[in-house]
Parts: sequence; C-alpha cells; structure tokens
Amino acid sequence: MRTTIDLPEELLNEAMKVTGARTKTMTICLALQELIRKKQMMKILDYRGGIDLDMDTKTIRKERDMR
Repeated sequence: MRTTIDLPEELLNEAMKVTGARTKTMTICLALQELIRKKQMMKILDYRGGIDLDMDTKTIRKERDMR
C-alpha cells in the first residue's frame, strides 16, 4: 500500500541505524511490527495474577501421563 507521510528525517535515519534496515520502508515495517509486539505483550501482562492456576506438579504430571 502506498502512503505519503511526513517524518522527521533525523528520527528515520536514527531508526535505520539502530535496526540495520536498508530502506525506509523496511525501517517503518520493523517499527510497526515492534509496536504491535509490545502492545500484545502488554495485553498478556494484564493477565498476570488474574488467572488462578491452583494445581500442584503431581496433578499436572498425572493429567499429562493420562493422555
């Protein structure tokens, strides 16, 4: 998809340096992928402490061996 955007040149150049991306397109794609990955990780972290896993190792092994 073609899109025209106005980006600070220094910011884009710095992003290209730190990522090792050879093109502006590759740099922006990497940045978007990283943004999505971080947001997904934050969603996962929101569950921390919210899921009750009240099982001991004996129960887990017993259920695994039954399969």
